[in-house]
Amino acid sequence: MPEESPILFDFPINPESALIDGQGQERILPVVPLINTVLFPHMLTPLFVGRERSVAAIEEAMSGDRTILAVAQREPDIEDVGPADLYAVGVEAVIQRILKMPDGSISIVVQGQRRMRVVAYVQDRQVLHAQSIAIYENTEKTIAVEAMMRAVLSLFEKVVKLSRTLPDDAYIMAMNVSEPGWLADLIVSTLPLDVPRRQEILETLDVEERLRRLSIMLSQELDVLELESRIHTQVQKEVDRSQREFFLREQMKAIQRELGQTDPIQREMDELRERILAAAMPERAQAKALEELERMEMMPPASPEYSVLRTYLDWLIHLPWSQQTEDDTDLVRAAATLERNHYGLPRVKERILEFMAARMLAGSRLKSPIICFVGPPGVGKTSLGRSIAEALGRRFVRISLGGVHDEAEIRGHRRTYIGAMPGRIVKAMKDAGTINPVFMLDEIDKLGSDFRGDPASALLEVLDPEQNVAFTDHYLDLPYDLSRVLFITTANLLDPIPPALRDRMEVIHLPGYTEEEKLEIARRFLVPRQLEANGLASPEYVAQSAIALMKDPVALSKMPGTVLRFSDSALRQIIRGYTYEAGVRNLEREIGAICRKVARRLAEGRNYAHIIQASALNRYLGPPRYLYGLAEQQDEVGVATGMSWTANGGDVMAVEVSLMKGRGVLSLTGQLGEVMRESAQAALSFARANAEALGIKPKRFETTDIHIHVPVGAVPKDGPSAGITMATALISAFTGRPVRRDVAMTGEITLRGRVLPVGGIKEKVLGAHRAGILTIILPRRNAVDLEEVPAHVKRRLNFVYVDHMMEVIACALCEHGDRRVSAASTEGTPVNGSQP
Repeated sequence: MPEESPILFDFPINPESALIDGQGQERILPVVPLINTVLFPHMLTPLFVGRERSVAAIEEAMSGDRTILAVAQREPDIEDVGPADLYAVGVEAVIQRILKMPDGSISIVVQGQRRMRVVAYVQDRQVLHAQSIAIYENTEKTIAVEAMMRAVLSLFEKVVKLSRTLPDDAYIMAMNVSEPGWLADLIVSTLPLDVPRRQEILETLDVEERLRRLSIMLSQELDVLELESRIHTQVQKEVDRSQREFFLREQMKAIQRELGQTDPIQREMDELRERILAAAMPERAQAKALEELERMEMMPPASPEYSVLRTYLDWLIHLPWSQQTEDDTDLVRAAATLERNHYGLPRVKERILEFMAARMLAGSRLKSPIICFVGPPGVGKTSLGRSIAEALGRRFVRISLGGVHDEAEIRGHRRTYIGAMPGRIVKAMKDAGTINPVFMLDEIDKLGSDFRGDPASALLEVLDPEQNVAFTDHYLDLPYDLSRVLFITTANLLDPIPPALRDRMEVIHLPGYTEEEKLEIARRFLVPRQLEANGLASPEYVAQSAIALMKDPVALSKMPGTVLRFSDSALRQIIRGYTYEAGVRNLEREIGAICRKVARRLAEGRNYAHIIQASALNRYLGPPRYLYGLAEQQDEVGVATGMSWTANGGDVMAVEVSLMKGRGVLSLTGQLGEVMRESAQAALSFARANAEALGIKPKRFETTDIHIHVPVGAVPKDGPSAGITMATALISAFTGRPVRRDVAMTGEITLRGRVLPVGGIKEKVLGAHRAGILTIILPRRNAVDLEEVPAHVKRRLNFVYVDHMMEVIACALCEHGDRRVSAASTEGTPVNGSQP
């Protein structure tokens, strides 16, 4: 026995304390706490013991007289049980059978002996012991006790008959018990009661009181079972009625067929059948629809699958399987429509007219192209799709793919899923109502992908003329013909589009608008639209403005219907000083801002300028926010003008070279990328390799530090087109020959001095023209790119085509006698121009 001193607990003593053994029989027994159960005397109960202290208590009991004290636990969630967590009354139990499990737990079968009241606990590290006093019961049967026993047995009989969990022989076992206390314990142990109510019976020592409380519990349980029985009976009646209605409905159908009548459900089925046959579906789709209709006829309307099939059939019926619009074959009218809605974009308009001409000659044998418009925001890619649909006489549908990362958005969900629906392709075709619309897929370069699939891969079947003749949507589970759809996709950048998807599309670049094109677009479209939006012009004025400009630019100034006009100088200044973009979106915003300010003055009854001039823009829009590059003010040594390309158009930039005494170190500044750094190294290597031919002393490279700087250092710069510009500035600094200020150049240089072609010629030429450049040096292989440059710009510029760096030097550098003072060379170049 443990040597620790006992822990005494002052448990409340019931009035029945006289029933406590007067002889003071006490026992100290190992305690086994019970979770969610209460053990009663005379009951044989299996227990599963898993806690270490409980297992230790069982092992101690097995080494003695196999007796334990089973006490119910107040809270089942407590793992480390203490004396305060246990009830005051338990049951002395003898272990009848024990089985040790592989995981260390024990399964035992115990039989309750008698009630025990805990007086004190003796606790050590392994086992919790209880000092308890045995409780005995008065088994005398009085008339009141006999009456209570009969009442309890009667209630228990009814409970057993109504309960689906109690065995039928439970009542027979209760009838064979003659002792009243034992009878109460037996019945309570079989009822589905919680631990507090079971413990209440265990702690009730007066037998008559125990039977009275048990009768109350049995009455409550009987009420619950009777209510459950009534509910079950009602549900069964509803089920039987539904089955009876089904049979009656089938009989009624048979009678109606004999009488030549039909019920509403049958009429609906007949209408669906007629619509399926009238939908002109392909043979396979029609067979599938009729098969699903037959399944639907066999189902009751209340079935959940009934509505699923009905929705599926509605999709099949409303999809355009053969309905199509006739293409407009009038090429002249189509060209006029494109010209009326969009200014410029000759390549796009030419491609659409070519498709119309080929379609007119080849008919349905011509497969529709997959066109991809690539260009910066605001150049009119989406609105161009609408104009193409109008020119072709087709319907126009559009979906945006930006942020789509689920393959089911393209292919749809399978019908096995709850809430399944077709993909966005099939939905758009249903909205179009024809099988040959103009279908625009916007922002195709912004598709995403995650664990739900890759929508870009799902588009491969949609945008492949060889496959989209039988496109399969997961919801339809049928091939659908998309070969007659004219797909047009848009993207800001071509690189994010997967190569396999890019290969299926005909890419047309929309690099942006020139200054002259922006001016014309503003005059024809933006100004009239903003005037109408702000209440400064009538709708008739807007409708006739574009037509009037096409016929006679002067006619618009004479048209009535507006209270405000913009001068060309004002529009040009807005383009140059207040917007910096490839498109015209911000240009329209600035025009709208002026219109709103004028509308406010007009609404307040104040005077306003009827014609917006360039000098008034500061008052409406504030000071100019953007500055573009200009040609140098004078010829300078070590400063060459290059041409750059940006997403917002072309511009010019100066490349400065400064020489200092040192050890031949090359410094590069101006946020230059790796490509431009390599171009600078190549330019320096060319100069050193050809020093004698260029009139430079070779030793100067060893005693001179070189600093190449491209201004606006906060803007990252990279690209292969600054090679000859850096070489020109470098050679100018070493030779002391100034660079002509009216010359700009672009091209890459090799170590041998060859000039390689570059891209973005159109934008660069327009930027140089705007900056006041007169002569442009281009690689000879870029001469073909001048076809895209407007004719009026080419007439004002002198183009020099070169193959070698020596040709660039001959054109860009002044002769020695024509030099001027250089601010970039700090090595003491003589003012009189003598050779350093």
